[in-house]
Amino acid sequence: METDLNLPDLDHSENQGDYGGPAGPAARGPKTAADLEQVLDVPVMVSAVLGKTRMEVSQLLKIAPGQLLELDRKVGEAIDIYVNNRLVARGEVVVVEDKLGVTMTEIIKTDR
Repeated sequence: METDLNLPDLDHSENQGDYGGPAGPAARGPKTAADLEQVLDVPVMVSAVLGKTRMEVSQLLKIAPGQLLELDRKVGEAIDIYVNNRLVARGEVVVVEDKLGVTMTEIIKTDR
C-alpha cells in the first residue's frame, strides 16, 4: 500500500543558508573585513591588567601618592589583556612617545 504524504522536497540546494550545503558558509568563500562591517562601531571595554593584590579596606584607605603597591607579578612578566571582562590576550608593556602602551604577544583562544 502506497501513501502520498505530500512531503516537501528536501533538496533546497539553491539556498540552504547557514545550515550547510551549497549555499552554506563554505560556499560563500573566505571571510573578509567587509563581513565585520556591522560590528565595527560597537564599543568595547579593553583592560590591561599589570597585576593584582588583595588588601583590607582599611589598608586601601591609607594609600597615599608615591606609596608602593606590591602586585602578584614580576617585572617583565606578561600582562593580561581583557575585552569586556574576558581574557583575550597576553602582552608586554611598552613605551611609545612618552606614553604607556601594550603589545600583544599571545592570543588566548577560548571555547565559547
